[in-house]
Amino acid sequence: MSTAILGEDGLARCPWGLSAPDYIAYHDEEWGRPVTDDQGLYERLCLEAFQSGLSWLTILRKREGFRAAFAGFDMAEVAGFGPDDVARLLADTAIVRNRAKIEAAIANARAGLDLAEGLAATVWRFADPDAPAPKSTEDVPAVTPGSTALAKELKKHGFRFVGPTTAYALMQACGLVDDHLVDCHRRGAYR
Repeated sequence: MSTAILGEDGLARCPWGLSAPDYIAYHDEEWGRPVTDDQGLYERLCLEAFQSGLSWLTILRKREGFRAAFAGFDMAEVAGFGPDDVARLLADTAIVRNRAKIEAAIANARAGLDLAEGLAATVWRFADPDAPAPKSTEDVPAVTPGSTALAKELKKHGFRFVGPTTAYALMQACGLVDDHLVDCHRRGAYR
């Protein structure tokens, strides 16, 4: 069973939060912190989709490249991307060059702009603040009924690369659920 682990600084963290130096800041300062604006949620949704099948560390290390390539994740700007932009992105070594994921990011910007209540309000309808506190990594699900419902809702509006697992990763990263382990120093920090 993998429970929270003490770091060199004496703080208990989820095991993955100590698995690489880049993860410490991400774990402590960002993962699980509520993201409540459309642009922030769009960025995270894109990054989670690009991560599919890859290491999150790869995405984290390319994050600034993604921000530059996708106009700071400004949905209105990305929604206007056309074939020349797709070609530019496919040649950009600062990001993951996957045509389907690039085209999904553009389609998702358009779909996000079409949501009557906005992306943040739509996503936050699926928040689960009362999810049980995981005691170990084995208690952390990959998919939940809530993430399945969120994925279905987004797909209904034309979003791509948003299956239940990606939707749950988004929920974890953006604070819709608190999956910091019960003994982690960040558990409950954002309530």
